[in-house]
Amino acid sequence: MARPIVRGTAAWKYFGDFRDGLLAGQVLVLQVAHPVVAAGVRDHSDYTADPWTRLMRTGASLSIYVYGGEAGARAEAERLRALHRTFTGVADGRRYSALDPAAYAWVHATLVKVPVDAQRFFGRQLSTSELFEYYAQMCDVGRMLGVRSQDLPPDWAAFERYYDSMVAGFSANEAIAELFETIRTVRKPVRWLPGSWWRWHARIQMFLIRATLPPAFRERLGLQWTDRDQRRFDRFASGLRLLATPMPPGLRTAHMRWIGKLNVWFRAHPRVYRALIRGDGPGSAPPRA
Repeated sequence: MARPIVRGTAAWKYFGDFRDGLLAGQVLVLQVAHPVVAAGVRDHSDYTADPWTRLMRTGASLSIYVYGGEAGARAEAERLRALHRTFTGVADGRRYSALDPAAYAWVHATLVKVPVDAQRFFGRQLSTSELFEYYAQMCDVGRMLGVRSQDLPPDWAAFERYYDSMVAGFSANEAIAELFETIRTVRKPVRWLPGSWWRWHARIQMFLIRATLPPAFRERLGLQWTDRDQRRFDRFASGLRLLATPMPPGLRTAHMRWIGKLNVWFRAHPRVYRALIRGDGPGSAPPRA
């Protein structure tokens, strides 16, 4: 059992760091690379039709686990498990469930890895003691979400071996291709945003995906990466590191902490949430008809 996630602990400092958002595309690619997750996205996700609402709901849900307090996190975990029980179907002649233990654990693993990778790319790598505390805290979150204890590697070194072995078994699939197409063609979130500016969104997202995916997996997807690309990314990462590293952790995580608190309040006032967001709760997304 890890220390509770409170101000100053590793998960509190790193899980909601604004730099984590730069790996949003990367983590989506790695999640849908899993065949069960890919089938669930194909059959039940509405992200291609309404990615912005889906993104806001996902961010709201994630914020509760770390910044919404223990009661809020447990309630959100129960809601998510109930929701995912409805996500079932058939893929390649076999029935699947979104609560398939291996797939469910993999989705959690990708979210555990993001803050560590974000610091490796854009900040200061976590110390050994920070990694120990962070991983133990995120294992507690995983158990709360219903990830089986046997699917949680015992320590960070074992987690990295598990993570690398999973990625080594992935290859291109239709869900990844659809994700890339959505990134390239998704509509502007607001009409007033100039189209010339918005076109840069897809370029930047794809650049960050290519930059941060594990290199061998990037090659299997047929994504090009040149020495010039690496130099551009290194300059960007260095600039962000100089800007963000001196900031206090409370400032780097302020947006996620407030989102977490706000969504716990929404949970206590569901009518207000439904009126504003048109959903049943933070992170909710009914299955696609």
